[in-house]
Amino acid sequence: MEKTKRVVRRKTNSVGSEIIQGLRNAVTYAKGQNRKVRVHLVQVPGPVDVRKVRRRLGMSQGEFAAQFGINPATLRNWEQGRRHPEGPARVLLNIIEREPDAVQRALQG
Repeated sequence: MEKTKRVVRRKTNSVGSEIIQGLRNAVTYAKGQNRKVRVHLVQVPGPVDVRKVRRRLGMSQGEFAAQFGINPATLRNWEQGRRHPEGPARVLLNIIEREPDAVQRALQG
């Protein structure tokens, strides 16, 4: 007698339906209705004085921008206070401030 293999298919959700469900969960959590969620808090470092960091490294704006992959116009805007680095740029600048050699090594490799 031959054995029959049984195939079990799992229902797969589309990416869109997962995003919608995640948004629904976020809304219910924000309303205080759902406490069974996983919350991740991300700390973004404080502001950094870009000009001070650049000068401490003894670099011109062009050198600093080229060394760390920053658009020169963006760097000028940060230094002149027209814009402020946010998110990943602020993280990178804080790392450059503390460990410039490590960042330079990482970008070379």
